[in-house]
Amino acid sequence: MLSIYQLKPRFQNLLRPLVRRLHALGITANQVTVAALVLSLLVAGSVALWAEQTWLFALIPLWMLARMALNAIDGMLAREFGQQSRLGAYLNELCDVVADSALYLPFALLPGVSAMTVVLVALLALFSEYAGVLGPMVGASRRYDGPMGKSDRAFAFGVLATGVACGWLPASWVNGALLLIAALALYTLVNRVRQGLNETPA
Repeated sequence: MLSIYQLKPRFQNLLRPLVRRLHALGITANQVTVAALVLSLLVAGSVALWAEQTWLFALIPLWMLARMALNAIDGMLAREFGQQSRLGAYLNELCDVVADSALYLPFALLPGVSAMTVVLVALLALFSEYAGVLGPMVGASRRYDGPMGKSDRAFAFGVLATGVACGWLPASWVNGALLLIAALALYTLVNRVRQGLNETPA
């Protein structure tokens, strides 16, 4: 199933010189992971606190792009410079789902946007990531199958936030887009379970 995640190797190649520089400066993978979470919470909190200033939603796509870079950087530091650890594995998964939820929830504060649908999307995102993490428990790999994985959701919410910030998207369109994201996230959950089961012997 197609997913933006499949572009990750090319993205990593662009970031590799920066990763080497950060390693030379003594920056660790876990520090990058925690920093990405803290900054995500600050961005989400700022947008939520002043949600009536819809132009602030422009911070979300800008931060989503930077966060994707940080997520790639922490993984590269861990794998390529011997920084993999059990704590890092916990931080990588937990920080991602907390940051994702924080960045989605401010949409619930927009007038006319269904708060229940926003929460549903946040929950389905969490469940689909949990389904991916469960892969190793059944003898499969960590599943990143689409069509609505983490990178795809970041792109979708970035587009939505841009539309909101520019005044291009009425609430009805945002609600429709959220329902589509929810449906694709549900399919992603099922797809990850199915692919994990197909990867393992019966």
